[in-house]
Amino acid sequence: MPRSRPGHVRTGSSRRRTPDAQPVIDGLSSRALSEIFRLENTRNYLQPGDVSAAVRLWKDYVHRPEGQLWHDYEWGNVHWYCCASPLEARALLDTVMQAVSPRSARELRRIVSRFDAVWNRPARAERAWPPSR
Repeated sequence: MPRSRPGHVRTGSSRRRTPDAQPVIDGLSSRALSEIFRLENTRNYLQPGDVSAAVRLWKDYVHRPEGQLWHDYEWGNVHWYCCASPLEARALLDTVMQAVSPRSARELRRIVSRFDAVWNRPARAERAWPPSR
């Protein structure tokens, strides 16, 4: 039986890695990253790079100024329909933490809990009105 040419074998693979799909999350071990990579390639609800994008999106969202967060709470954000919702990204992180091994989940939970602490932080003290003279 003749051997398949390498080009034909490679064209059959449907998942191509893009530069944005690198599963790099600061603070995770290589073991946890490889488990997340394997999870992204085997689950039909995940694409390569979804977990790292969700971590990045949640991190950027919780570090936004309070005025923008309040505006999103009151009026919503129209860009979430086209780009991504940070609240859905946080829900995805919960799903991934349940799907990986306990050790990897613990590592990911430690990273996400830092951002959750920023999210759950009490509001800054309001300035006294009227201003004191």
